Amino acid sequence: MRVPLSWLREYVDLPATETGRDVQAKLVSAGLEVETVEHLGADLKGPLVVGQVLTIEELEGFKKPIRFCTVDVGQANGTGEPQEIVCGARNFQVGDKVVVVLPGATLPGGFSISARKTYGKTSHGMICSGDELGMGDDGSHGIIVLPPETEVGKDAIELLELVDEVLDIAVTANRGDCLSIRGVAREAAIAYGLPLRDPALLDVPGPNAFGYPVQVSDPLGCDRFTARTVTGLSPEARSPLWLQRRLQKVGMRPISLAVDVTNYVMMELGQPLHAYDRTLVRGTIGVRRAEEGEQIVTLDGVERKLHAEDLVITDERGPIGLAGVMGGANTEIADHSETEGTTDVVIEAAHFDAVSIARTARRHKLSSEASRRFERGVDPAAAAAAAQRTVDLLVLLAGGTAEAGVTEVVAPSAPHTISVPADHPDKVAGVSYGRETVVRRLQEVGCDVYGQDELIVTVPSWRPDLQEINDLAEEVIRLEGYENLPSTLPRPPAGRGLTHRQRLHRRAGRALAGAGYVEAPNYPFVSEQVFDQLGLEADDPARRVVRLTNPLNDEEPALRTSLLPGLLGALRRNDGRGSHDLALFETGLVFLPRSEQRVAAVLPVDRRPTDAEIAELDAALPEQPRHVAVVLAGAREQAGWWGKGRPADWADAVEAGRLVAREAGAELVVRGGQYGPWHPGRCAEFVVVVDGAETVVGHAGELHPRVVKAFGLPARTSAMELDLDVLEAVGDDTPQAPAISTFPVATQDVALVVDKFVPHAEVETALREGAGELLEGIRLFDVYENEEQLGDGKKSLAYALRFRAGDRTLTVDEASAARDAAVALAGERTGAVLRG
Repeated sequence: MRVPLSWLREYVDLPATETGRDVQAKLVSAGLEVETVEHLGADLKGPLVVGQVLTIEELEGFKKPIRFCTVDVGQANGTGEPQEIVCGARNFQVGDKVVVVLPGATLPGGFSISARKTYGKTSHGMICSGDELGMGDDGSHGIIVLPPETEVGKDAIELLELVDEVLDIAVTANRGDCLSIRGVAREAAIAYGLPLRDPALLDVPGPNAFGYPVQVSDPLGCDRFTARTVTGLSPEARSPLWLQRRLQKVGMRPISLAVDVTNYVMMELGQPLHAYDRTLVRGTIGVRRAEEGEQIVTLDGVERKLHAEDLVITDERGPIGLAGVMGGANTEIADHSETEGTTDVVIEAAHFDAVSIARTARRHKLSSEASRRFERGVDPAAAAAAAQRTVDLLVLLAGGTAEAGVTEVVAPSAPHTISVPADHPDKVAGVSYGRETVVRRLQEVGCDVYGQDELIVTVPSWRPDLQEINDLAEEVIRLEGYENLPSTLPRPPAGRGLTHRQRLHRRAGRALAGAGYVEAPNYPFVSEQVFDQLGLEADDPARRVVRLTNPLNDEEPALRTSLLPGLLGALRRNDGRGSHDLALFETGLVFLPRSEQRVAAVLPVDRRPTDAEIAELDAALPEQPRHVAVVLAGAREQAGWWGKGRPADWADAVEAGRLVAREAGAELVVRGGQYGPWHPGRCAEFVVVVDGAETVVGHAGELHPRVVKAFGLPARTSAMELDLDVLEAVGDDTPQAPAISTFPVATQDVALVVDKFVPHAEVETALREGAGELLEGIRLFDVYENEEQLGDGKKSLAYALRFRAGDRTLTVDEASAARDAAVALAGERTGAVLRG
């Protein structure tokens, strides 16, 4: 909400010495978030005056139209002679009053004005547009043309109110009253301890039987509807400069007199209004829910299909407006000429249900100034005053006549009252305010307060956010000053520490970080098209997703079943910004829909849910296992004086999986595999044994070139993903002290020739089992391929076997026998033979 300080001073007699910064400090102390104070015209220096165009000469021979003008600026130039000015704009003519900046002046942005030769003429100044003066868009997209009655030579800085300070306030969702000058003025009056001149305190005639007919069919959606009629408006009447400038300062564009007046009153009082061309409204104005499939063309020219929950304004033809959001084009105010312009208007000032308006605005993706206010809470008691204020301005500025008929449809309602102990704010804040302070502060915000120890508080109509006793306590605390609250450290009860799952999660993250990976958490939302990019089969279980009813982004309406889409997107963004050597990881939840879909029960709020109710709620939620994933690209080891370095490859991704498994204390079997996004010849499959059966818990390796291209990734990008919950279930991460033996180790090397398609993991498993209990460790230290020496389709795997006994020194025969047993079992299972 933009609040001009000059407008604020109309309702609160702020000290003349108070600047925008001073007011900002006061309002911030009272709990309003004033983000900035804009100094309009801070670097503007005159002379800037009103001039009248005397002559216009069209200059020929240039690429764009150029005009050489003489302008009467009175005595502002010191001579009284016409000022010669070159101008390229064409929206003015001889006799028009315009804004002229003379040599020696400075325009916003530090642009100095001097006489200069251009287009073969000497221009002594400029004829100004609104943008050049920092006024914003006035709808003309050209030179400012002033009303004919404006005095020549008058100071335009004062006339156009170019110097002002504007407070930009970030209004929270619960303070809809502060989306108006009236609401902010009330806060300023409280902060300074000054009286408020409430602009809503007007003499309003009571409803009668002569007003425009209105029928409200949905009193829950619309509990108040006021209609007033003004006739005989001059179609040629323009919004005065002061009104246009105030709208520009609050961030709105002047359109036409009738529309500008309704916008002005909305900004002043916080009550959205709408003006209908009376000649275009057919019959009774109604308020009802839309019929499914009805359509309306709104003022922005868009045809919208209505939902059955939309609240609409109607006449006998059907919808003529989306209630509280935007009017319809079929009753739009015309403002063109004396024959076509609107002369009779019906003013609507209504109060609509906040939730209904918010849902309609979101459903149609149509946020307006009106909907912003209604969904945050509008003062229902201000509707009649806002309608009266609009009528008064239209009569004053457009020469209209207010009809005597007043329509007011009101659903009966009682004011909201709250019973609160007088010392409740003291208990909440830990400060002794006392009853008198509590009562005074509540009365300042507009509450009626009665009682002694137990206060009966009637909430003002403009504060719908005050619903219960803690809301009242907050009002007292914020007005007394948050900065005056004592700082005390909380004393939390002793906890039970981290769960086993949390500890594993942290250990896995620390281990990956220690290995050079950077954590990159991502949003859990994905589009279903990402599974095509990952190359998943049509029947892949990962394609079954949980869809959100109200997603933050319509392009990502589903919850992720894999961590890879987010990580690959992060890798792509970082690579595109110049970071080419990347190693990222994430640990987080994935969401898998259950085979049986259940509707979650609504849990009670007046008591703790029972264990059965919590179990029923959990059963309705999707499964949420925790996964860990890494992605790599670029150099894994940097080149330098210490060596050539090396690029990241599939083996690094596999090692990341092994690293996580070691942290979980799980025995991970690595073997060749093929799945989705991974290259079929460079993909490892991770397997663990669960209840005696092998279970695939993840994959690692180099991504398929098609996936790399689809995501826009660097070539040879590798990735790994593991189910961390399954590793936790099968692992034993109890710390094991290292065994230190006093007996020496016996090392035996073997080189086995196997077929190329035989995985190293199968050979290693057979060697382990065949070697028996004496085997302490095994390590693959060489892979050799040579068709001439080994034969076609063969490879050599060289292993170092370490043997040790805990109670004696092994003999050569014992170590050799264990080695031979290992080789024999490997030959039996994989066809391995010792290399000669």
